[in-house]
Amino acid sequence: MAAPPEGTPCWADAMFDDLDAAKDFYGHVLGWTFGETSSEQGGYTQAYADGKAVAAVVPPMPGQKGASQWCLYLAARDASATAARIREHGGELLMEPVQVADYGTMCLARDPGGAVFGVWQAGTHEGFRTTGTPGAYCWAEVFTREAEKSDAFFPAVFSYRSKQLEGETDFRLYDLGERSVLGRMRMTDDFPPEVPPYINVYFGVDDCDAAVARATDRGGVLRFGPTDSPFGRFAAISDPQGAHFSVIDLTRTTGEMPGTSTVD
Repeated sequence: MAAPPEGTPCWADAMFDDLDAAKDFYGHVLGWTFGETSSEQGGYTQAYADGKAVAAVVPPMPGQKGASQWCLYLAARDASATAARIREHGGELLMEPVQVADYGTMCLARDPGGAVFGVWQAGTHEGFRTTGTPGAYCWAEVFTREAEKSDAFFPAVFSYRSKQLEGETDFRLYDLGERSVLGRMRMTDDFPPEVPPYINVYFGVDDCDAAVARATDRGGVLRFGPTDSPFGRFAAISDPQGAHFSVIDLTRTTGEMPGTSTVD
């Protein structure tokens, strides 16, 4: 499988203090199964939907602290060159590029608007083995209170073209070629001040309402929805360890797609 174009979301993982509880929750909500935990890679454990790799969960390193959160990785041809552009355009490197065996090279960064993301230069691990299907990655959005900073940063680092959605919500699309690959949502006062900027990852489900019921049954918290949209029926959830994510049924669409305007 060819590596995706630079800037394409290509992988997602999350750190959990209680790895077994995370596996139970996401296995129940998204139908994931899990591979063997790799002690050589710090307990890194891949998740599978219908036998195809879709994400990973990992325990914290000894002494590592921090809230659980999903991290989206964007593809890079050269992680070191991408890291240099991140610095050049006002981002912060949280982890310098490091080679992970023969799997690939990664770094972690924070954009000037405050959202944390990863960069992945593929080796033998090329990323998602399926997308847009139940249990798999479908979409992601940068949630930030400083939208202007994010809007300047991401297109400069990854050569995205930007489009603004028409309507009252301040929402922007980042495109590669003719394809929208990432969204940007301005956080309003509806978000509690203690919620930091983050990248919201959407996973596919075949029934949004049923997935929400499974999540709350296992201790998750419904944050928004379920609601219908032209993109699908979706809901925002926090898992029992505090990681935010969304679920979406792409087959259940309502209404017309909103118009967009190109941003120079």
